[in-house]
Amino acid sequence: MNETLKRAISGAIYILLLLASILYSTESFFVLFGIFLIITIFEFCNLIQINKVIPILFGAFFYISVTLVSSYNKITTKTINELFQSKINISINTIQLDIILLVITLVVSIKCILFLFYDNIQTISISSKYLYILGYIILPFVFITKISFGAIDYNPKIIIGLFILIWTNDTFAYIVGKSIGKHKLFEKISPKKTIEGFIGGITFAIVAGYLISRYYIKASLQFSDKSILIWTIIAVIVGVMGTIGDLIESKFKRIAGVKDSGKIMPGHGGILDRLDSVIFVAPFVFLFYKILSYVS
Repeated sequence: MNETLKRAISGAIYILLLLASILYSTESFFVLFGIFLIITIFEFCNLIQINKVIPILFGAFFYISVTLVSSYNKITTKTINELFQSKINISINTIQLDIILLVITLVVSIKCILFLFYDNIQTISISSKYLYILGYIILPFVFITKISFGAIDYNPKIIIGLFILIWTNDTFAYIVGKSIGKHKLFEKISPKKTIEGFIGGITFAIVAGYLISRYYIKASLQFSDKSILIWTIIAVIVGVMGTIGDLIESKFKRIAGVKDSGKIMPGHGGILDRLDSVIFVAPFVFLFYKILSYVS
């Protein structure tokens, strides 16, 4: 089969599966991303050459536990509040959990960014490997599920909007970079990325953010009167952090000496190759959402 055709078919299946799970129900969304998490841990463990069993078991248990506690908190809070009137304590505990997980993730994210500039590193310490698995892989998946709940309840439009921004940024960064790109962005890690492509990707992501807020999200968010500004900022976060996330995965692959993280998607590579941007973006979007909620 032609390579381009294989790439198109596997990409279409991936997008249809993703959209169907997000739109069908909360549970199908959680299950699909739980499966994605397990595959991603498997692929990342191959990249950093570490035993897969313990990270996969821990990742699955952690994802299920935290996701259930956090995502269903509003439902259980409402029920318990009606019975015992203890809503405040539960909400405070959830906020504390979110802050702790977010701090851990952001610290690891900073470590990952610094890792890009370490020229002489060809091996990664065991402690760093496990830290990357937790803060670079597992926790971002948790924040993806948290983002989907928005301000009130599960809202598939939010997570779909986020993916649209990421796909728009990636697509136009490639198109603009290939068309007019002359200045390399980070040549020693990703020779094909250009500054022109980076700027083009962010620009078109901002346009997509405007269209999403204007015609797709509309009044479904609590902050609907400021949704254009909100989605413009999210688009910038996606453009900057998504590109960094892609570079970080490229650094891990370069050290491992491989082109793709896996072979599950013909023509595209592995699940980590498809989600490298979103997993790095998710914690920062969640942080922005928390700041927005606090200010409002």
